[in-house]
Amino acid sequence: MASLITPTTAAAATATTPKPLTPPLRSRATAAASANNLTPSTAVARRRNFLSLSALALFLAPAAAPALAASDEEYVKETEEVINKVRTTISLDKTDPNIATAVAELRETSNTWVAKYRREKALLGRASFRDMYSALNAVSGHYISFGPTAPIPVKRKQRILEEVETAEKALLRGR
Repeated sequence: MASLITPTTAAAATATTPKPLTPPLRSRATAAASANNLTPSTAVARRRNFLSLSALALFLAPAAAPALAASDEEYVKETEEVINKVRTTISLDKTDPNIATAVAELRETSNTWVAKYRREKALLGRASFRDMYSALNAVSGHYISFGPTAPIPVKRKQRILEEVETAEKALLRGR
């Protein structure tokens, strides 16, 4: 009976030999130990000591000073300025020739205000910050989406003005 393997495939099967294995990988500690004529356990111990001393140094190092928090008076003053700018800008008529510059100024002012106060943990829980942030988000989102000359719809404008008003009341109460 004829074999199922043809002579050419049988020869090819026997001709292929497995590739030689690469030498076993050595750990860094073993490689460093052999390079410095140390035993592997000594190299591991030295590395462990170095890492633990480094961690200790990081733990004991003085923490970076936090950014100086803005004073409460400064927050109230700047928030009132932003509130006034929001009110004047969204109340401008769409035919007003200064609307584009007013919107650009409002966006710059609101970006500055948000960048300055959103990292202040003491302010994040305040009602004035929350309402003002929401109002600024709605105003800038509208102008980003529809352009600086697009009028704000009545419902959105009403909601923004309510949020600004509640933020102003909260500021007066110290919240």
